[in-house]
Amino acid sequence: MGNTFKTAFLLTALTLLLMFIGRMLGGPNGMLLALVAAGILNFVSYFFSDKLALAMYHAQSATHEELPRAYEIVERLTQKIGIPMPKIYVIPTESPNAFATGRNPNHASVAVTHGILGLLNDEELEGVLAHELSHVRNRDILISSVAATLAGAITWLRYGAVFGGMGNSDNRREGGLGALIMLIVAPIAAMLIQLAVSRSREYQADETGAHMTGNPYALASALAKLEAYSKRVPMAATPSTAHLFIIQPFLGMSFSSLFSTHPPTAKRIERLTGRPAEFMQ
Repeated sequence: MGNTFKTAFLLTALTLLLMFIGRMLGGPNGMLLALVAAGILNFVSYFFSDKLALAMYHAQSATHEELPRAYEIVERLTQKIGIPMPKIYVIPTESPNAFATGRNPNHASVAVTHGILGLLNDEELEGVLAHELSHVRNRDILISSVAATLAGAITWLRYGAVFGGMGNSDNRREGGLGALIMLIVAPIAAMLIQLAVSRSREYQADETGAHMTGNPYALASALAKLEAYSKRVPMAATPSTAHLFIIQPFLGMSFSSLFSTHPPTAKRIERLTGRPAEFMQ
């Protein structure tokens, strides 16, 4: 129920935010236009946010024959916890990472990168997949997917407003006002995303996943490897979707901290094992 409320709150808050921007830029007509746009955005966010996230990273649907290791692990774990088998996708990048998406356990997908399959052994991969299935069972995936879509839209509007304000038309003053509003609004939107997608969900998914496998050290070992290798092989990820992944992608962008929703990996390892992260090396 908590994530359902958070989703409704997030959609409502950003609808009101868009209406405020529309009112500032276009008066009553602008507010009405913004309301219509928000309605469309909310519909797309709820029903298609998972497909958008998968498409953004060129994720490709994989069969059991193509990905037997992942399939067998996921089949075993889903039977153990009593949720439907999600669709499995592979992201064609050597940067090791994974995420789950979808609006509920009946419409869930789990995506793994090509790099994670080569990096982790079977026990570590099981730990990662158990973590992602925990997000599915805990119903974190809807709020995460919706937040990604809305944050991406707000970021796009921000840059649209900035570049719109640089034109030479008679509306330059309005464009400049729009740019100023969006420069203020984008960080507020990012804070809303952070409130909705709290860092505690990663700790909870770690704990649930470790309980699911009975092997917290395997997940801790996987997190240590992912943290190290994701910095060596950065992922072309956007700040607005970074919260979807099991490890915060190494973005190299100054404003990415606005969207940071992952607790420190060392803290996650320490919680799993009861020992400082350096002992995992």
